[in-house]
Amino acid sequence: MDDKLLFDKKELSVLGIRISLIKDSSEIGHAFLYVLKNDLHKEPFGFLEDVFINEKYRSQGCGKELVKKVISEAKKRGCYKLLCTSRYGKDKVHKFYTDLGFKDCGKEFRMDFGLSI
Repeated sequence: MDDKLLFDKKELSVLGIRISLIKDSSEIGHAFLYVLKNDLHKEPFGFLEDVFINEKYRSQGCGKELVKKVISEAKKRGCYKLLCTSRYGKDKVHKFYTDLGFKDCGKEFRMDFGLSI
């Protein structure tokens, strides 16, 4: 390409919401909802991340209730869709999400930067 390419950058704000599941005054689980915008849609979309239920409370419907709360919050925030990801080989997790109404829409691509936590 002969023309010199230029880039323009505009920082956007993202809303992050941590939703905790509490039982007997203790957190037994949590999930994060990120509300994002892009130029393709007027409405924002949601991204569900880091769904966690304490081992003691798994397989009791707690995760289902937590994700349903995130779905409700995403709708309340005007999101036109809610995305979540899960790695290959997690068939039980995949069934969990499809039972809640999520569709398997493809593949996730990822690049790790080697940052330590």
